[in-house]
Amino acid sequence: MKKILSFSLFLLLWMGAVFAMPRPQMAHAQGFGPGLASPVLAAVEGLRNEADAKLAEAAGKLDLNNVNVRAFLTLPGMYPTVARKIIAGAPYEQVEDVLELPGLSERQRSTIQKYMDKFTVTEQVYALTDGDDRINNGVYR
Repeated sequence: MKKILSFSLFLLLWMGAVFAMPRPQMAHAQGFGPGLASPVLAAVEGLRNEADAKLAEAAGKLDLNNVNVRAFLTLPGMYPTVARKIIAGAPYEQVEDVLELPGLSERQRSTIQKYMDKFTVTEQVYALTDGDDRINNGVYR
């Protein structure tokens, strides 16, 4: 009888713990169905922060004064060595200034020349260049 009572108490406590745990709930926005945008998002659609505005200004090119080293992954031969040299040499007045970096080998210089049409130069923005985020932004594979 003692064993049955102990087992019943254990089972009761276990079920209480399991069923008392919070369960995930679906979030539902009131008054919005599929295809309807939030009025808050619609009101601020035209607003951007400084970093977003600068990224939009680059128009799909790599801004040598504001780019992160990982953006060079898309350009074979640039990541990580040449990319770090480019970032360390910033700011640049014009795209061609990147070819004048000290310590570039001829091979590195020819690699940069191959991608010159993919680069642009704009004013540096503190939001994109502050700290070590340009070298290591904490995103790992």
